[in-house]
Amino acid sequence: MPTDRKWLLFTVVATGVFMATLDSSMVNIALPTIMREFQSELHTTEWVVLVYLLTITATLLVWGYLGDRLGKDRIYPGGMLLFALGSLACAESHTLTGLIAARCGQALGAAMMMANGPALIKQTFPPDQLGRSLGLIGVAVSLGLMSGPTLGGVLIEFYSWRAIFLITVPVGFVFFLLARLAIPATERPSAALRFDWPGGFFWSLALLLFAFTITHATATDWSLPFLALLLAGAVAALAAFVKIEATTPHPLLPLHLFAQPFFSAAVVSAAISFVTLFAVIMLTPFYLDRILGLTSSRIGVVMMAIPLAAMVVAPVAGRLSDHIGARLLSTAGLLLSATGLLLLADLTAAATPKQVAWRLALMGVGQAMFLSPNSASLLGRVDRRYASASAALLATARNLGMLIGIAQSGLVFSLTFSRATGGLDMKDFTGNASAAFMQALATAFHVAAAIGVLGALVSWHRGKPLPPVRHTP
Repeated sequence: MPTDRKWLLFTVVATGVFMATLDSSMVNIALPTIMREFQSELHTTEWVVLVYLLTITATLLVWGYLGDRLGKDRIYPGGMLLFALGSLACAESHTLTGLIAARCGQALGAAMMMANGPALIKQTFPPDQLGRSLGLIGVAVSLGLMSGPTLGGVLIEFYSWRAIFLITVPVGFVFFLLARLAIPATERPSAALRFDWPGGFFWSLALLLFAFTITHATATDWSLPFLALLLAGAVAALAAFVKIEATTPHPLLPLHLFAQPFFSAAVVSAAISFVTLFAVIMLTPFYLDRILGLTSSRIGVVMMAIPLAAMVVAPVAGRLSDHIGARLLSTAGLLLSATGLLLLADLTAAATPKQVAWRLALMGVGQAMFLSPNSASLLGRVDRRYASASAALLATARNLGMLIGIAQSGLVFSLTFSRATGGLDMKDFTGNASAAFMQALATAFHVAAAIGVLGALVSWHRGKPLPPVRHTP
């Protein structure tokens, strides 16, 4: 592919990543405002974020499969267009239920891009540039996460939370057209394969039941036996999915790839890294809003510390991974993230924004050290036949980690806060409950830190790195 077209394609993929992360980071900042407008409880409000992650996680494998069968040149631009239309629907929503439904449509478009973007990068750039190019994609991720809090905070404070969705609409339409031009026609298989609909159904069902179980564990109108029934249903659906994938001729998820340590460690540790990150992204805005009393724009500035640090470190980590592999970098990154969580757990109600920001920056450095080396270690070693499926699975792992991170941190926080206040929810917060809030926040961050240490152990056991790839002219 000519160099100019190669970088045009890179720009299209990077913009899709940027839009998705920009939207996510702005919505997280908006949660306290959305909760006030709709007078909703925490376990209901968080579904504005959860339904987005759940939809992406449930459909990424599907879109990765369809990208291989129908062509990435069809799926990726379609995702860009659907994301723009979903953003417009979110901005026009006037009920919490409507907003959640619109976020589901928006997430379908994001999943179409996420499932095929890394595979497009892999097929476009030579092997010795893979880590570098993925590191630059990490910069796009960081820019989206970095500009999202600041831009979102300003829009929310001076306009409305609806504006955070409107700004991505024109960008989506323009880059839909560019994607049609930049992405070359993909070779289609000569014979169509039967799609694994049963596997897709049970995978989605397992995720949905699990998400409902963990997010509604503190809801007063949901009984313990009903929650146990939901959890049992999730386990049964997951078992059915594994059985189907192990026996079907053309599985949605090639389970045999997990027999390779580099593959299983990369996928599992990717999920864990986002569990830790999104525990912070979920709860910290509430701390800055409820305890420190910051405005939306100042909350955005403080939260920008994570992506700003990641933007600086991601390209360096990507380049290093081309030479020394992912084992040391990714493991150290997860340990650094766990350290950041422990430091955040030590915050008090009298902390300054600067004290919060440098702790968040430490989290950003750790995540950047982990992400691009981990992605390169998987995509650089997997067979070309499974490139799209592997990229989709890696993105699925990340989004599953986000989903679990938000759900489990919200659950731990809500249980601790309710116990300390005699049954109150976050929407009932007053200044008298500050001590209970800080206790709940510290508990949630300690749990997330423990999960991060587990992820570091998994990352370390990915096996020895391959020798650096030498590019032959």
